[in-house]
Amino acid sequence: MANAYLEGLFGLEGKTAVVTGGGGVLGGKMALALAKAGANIVIWDLTEEIGNRTVTLIKETLGAKAQAVAMAIDCSSDESALAGFKTAHDKFGSVDILINGAGGNRGKSPLTEVDMKTFEFVLKLNLVIGCMVPMKAYTKYCIENKIKGSVLNIASMAAHLALSGVWAYSAAKSAVMNLTKQAACELAPYGIRVNAISPGFFLAEQNKALLVEDEKTGKLTPRGQAVIAHTPFGRFGEAEELQGAILLLVNNSAGSFITGVTLPIDGGYLVSNI
Repeated sequence: MANAYLEGLFGLEGKTAVVTGGGGVLGGKMALALAKAGANIVIWDLTEEIGNRTVTLIKETLGAKAQAVAMAIDCSSDESALAGFKTAHDKFGSVDILINGAGGNRGKSPLTEVDMKTFEFVLKLNLVIGCMVPMKAYTKYCIENKIKGSVLNIASMAAHLALSGVWAYSAAKSAVMNLTKQAACELAPYGIRVNAISPGFFLAEQNKALLVEDEKTGKLTPRGQAVIAHTPFGRFGEAEELQGAILLLVNNSAGSFITGVTLPIDGGYLVSNI
C-alpha cells in the first residue's frame, strides 16, 4: 500500500522528460532520477555523443528496457528547440517535463579585469541557452498540444548571494530566478508549472578547479575551504542529493500546487551564521 501511495505521488511512468545539458555530471544524475521514477528520457546536448554518456548510464543502471535517447540540439535557436520537442513528441507521445540543465561558468576575476567576451558567453550560456530559449519553445509546444507541463530551471547559490569574481554567472542565475517567477505567473492559467532549484556546492566539471587544489589528496583551494566553512553540513553536496527535490517539483501529483519557487539544496549555506 505504501509503495502504491508513493508511486502515485512521485512516479513518472509514461511521462517524458527533456533534460538540456543532460550529458554533464549533474544533468546526468537528474536525468537518471527521472528515469528511475519511470520517465522516458530525452537528453539534449551539443552532440549526440555527449548526450549518449547519460543514455548509457541510464541503461546500465536500469537495463535495456529503459527508454532514453540523445539528441543534438542548439538551445540558442527557437527553431532547433521546437524541432527537438516535436521529435520527442513523435517518439514518445508527449513531453511532460523540461529540465533546463545547461549552464556553467568560465573563470573568475576582479571587476576591472572582466573579459567582456567571456562575460557575454557565460551570460548567454546560463540565461539564454540554459533557460529562456528552451522554456519559451516548451511553452509554445505545451499550449499548442494542451499539455499541462512542468519546467524546472537551475539557479544557484550565486542567485541568492553574489559570489565574488563570477560576475556573469551570478547575474545570469539571479535572472533565472526572476524568469522562473514571471513564467510561473503567466503560465498558471494553462496548467503549466515553473519552478527552480538552487544547488549549493556540488563538484562538477565547471567548478572543480576553483574548489579543489589536489584531487588525489582532497586538498581544497582557499575558495573551497571558504565554501566548506560557510556550509553548516561541512561538506560538498552529492549529486544524488538533488533527486528528491527534483521529483517533488516536476511531478504533477506531488507538486501539483507548487509553482514559481526556487528551492535551495545547499547543506545550509544560505542560513549560515556566526
